Amino acid sequence: MLNKISEKSIFSRDISLIKKFSNEELKLYKYFHEKTTHFPESVVIIDNFIFFFVKSHYYFSCSSYITSIRQEIPNKKVLIIRSEKTLIRQIFSLFPDLYIHDVQIKGFNSKGIVVSVYILTFKDRGIAIGREGSYIKAVNKLFNRAIKIQECDIIFELECQVSIM
Repeated sequence: MLNKISEKSIFSRDISLIKKFSNEELKLYKYFHEKTTHFPESVVIIDNFIFFFVKSHYYFSCSSYITSIRQEIPNKKVLIIRSEKTLIRQIFSLFPDLYIHDVQIKGFNSKGIVVSVYILTFKDRGIAIGREGSYIKAVNKLFNRAIKIQECDIIFELECQVSIM
């Protein structure tokens, strides 16, 4: 377990989205702009999820289109995510509808640092993990593929746990 100063320095690191698009992601980029009149910062397709990253000040205006976008893109789980500048804020924006009690660095494994996201209820934990772990796996792939942490070669593995109070 890291001390609080080390944890704070890792969580406050600047991050950036890697803008490397496949053909399908480019089509979705154009589609999103035509639908919302805002350009997304990035579009990332991972497994059954489509992540549209938007600037924070456009988030609420773009979020009003989420229902119609989901209807027009069937069989995919579409999410509009705030594009944040620091690691801790990006972690919180990936779980927008949940109350996150705490985020801590749990330790290290062979891949890198393990970050634990503590949630208060089992219902919220189920939402954060997704059916058969699909959402948390997609978020881990997202960190490994599309989010670059400045001045650092850290690979994150997020896990959700229920806080015992």
